[in-house]
Amino acid sequence: MSVKITCIKKDNGNHENSYVAITSMNWLNEADQKTGTSTRVEMYDFVKDGGDAYVKDTAGNKAKLVAHITEKGTKYVKTVADDVKSDNLLKLGECE
Repeated sequence: MSVKITCIKKDNGNHENSYVAITSMNWLNEADQKTGTSTRVEMYDFVKDGGDAYVKDTAGNKAKLVAHITEKGTKYVKTVADDVKSDNLLKLGECE
């Protein structure tokens, strides 16, 4: 299954990095229009286990999510760096 991340929810505490501030994210399976919400750790597990998740901007640029772990052992996902800033996970709007 491949999902597009549509928005993120963050908390306002102090974190090891900006991606760790993400508590959950909404997603859309563009193939069947199924939607859902996953926690940061659930999305980490999904990507780590071979699932495909990405951010797509309005111009159609896509950035794939990859699974990472901080030095303190915190699991998170982030977008693969590219030359397009608008397809960054942290550029998505806040989920309502």
